[in-house]
Amino acid sequence: MTTLYYYHKDFLQHDTGSGHPESPNRLRAINAALEGVEFDSLSRISPQLRQDILKQIRLVHTQEMLDKVLQDVPPDCYISLDPDTQLSEGSAHAALLAVSTVCDAVDKICNNKANNAFCAVRPPGHHAEPRQSMGFCLFNNVAIAAEYARKVYKIKRIAIVDFDVHHGNGTQAAFYNNAEVFYASSHEMPNYPGTGNPSETGVGNIVNVPLASGETGQQFREKYSDKILPALKQFNPDLILLSAGFDAHKEDPLSTIQLTQDDYQWLTQEIVSIANSCCEGKIISVLEGGYNLDALADSVSTHIAVLMK
Repeated sequence: MTTLYYYHKDFLQHDTGSGHPESPNRLRAINAALEGVEFDSLSRISPQLRQDILKQIRLVHTQEMLDKVLQDVPPDCYISLDPDTQLSEGSAHAALLAVSTVCDAVDKICNNKANNAFCAVRPPGHHAEPRQSMGFCLFNNVAIAAEYARKVYKIKRIAIVDFDVHHGNGTQAAFYNNAEVFYASSHEMPNYPGTGNPSETGVGNIVNVPLASGETGQQFREKYSDKILPALKQFNPDLILLSAGFDAHKEDPLSTIQLTQDDYQWLTQEIVSIANSCCEGKIISVLEGGYNLDALADSVSTHIAVLMK
């Protein structure tokens, strides 16, 4: 199985400031974990900025929001978009490159150049709403990838599975009334951003599964087995996108959920199995959260190893 791995050093240019959990060191840790011989067959791609990228961003976001993210930031300065989200001199370029990356992954997977892909991008995206950047996120990478696949490749049924420990309010907002896009999220409640109640079902295309504080890997697996995985299989997607956040790990500082890398391995195996039966294994996994560097590196490398099988 051919697995693509996307990374570019320019993602490190998004400077969030001293002490911010969403730091460039996250990608450095992931890359270090992928240096072993078991990852030699990984097809590594350094993405390029696309000429049409603003057009693709407008599939999800307003021009006003786009202008805010692309504003000039003087060297060694920061502009806050919300209490958690700020721009540095290199942020706009990194954000545009992240969206370019996921669109290129859609091109490769939809043209059968590979079976699946992992996009090691930053800034992350799933909190970014159509009109507002927030929660460490500038543009909603996964939502844009979904709309790009729908518009360019006429993909009819796209599933997004979001296992970041925080609810992907931005992705849900983008597709709340769109029956052709399935969105499922497991997330700690209470936790940021406060959305994601089970009653939020869209037009029957949204499945929200809250995790109580301190839930174990076994409880996590039971909820996926009972709720999300059957709904995903029933939706019968033509393409699966993953908002791959690894901050439900027991070592992560931003949650109390008690997952280990074995739980991420199990979930990845389950999703790959469904993808193989529904959509010829077509999966595009996009990095979201994960803030303990060792746990993030171990979890991502385990996730990618399953994709490569």
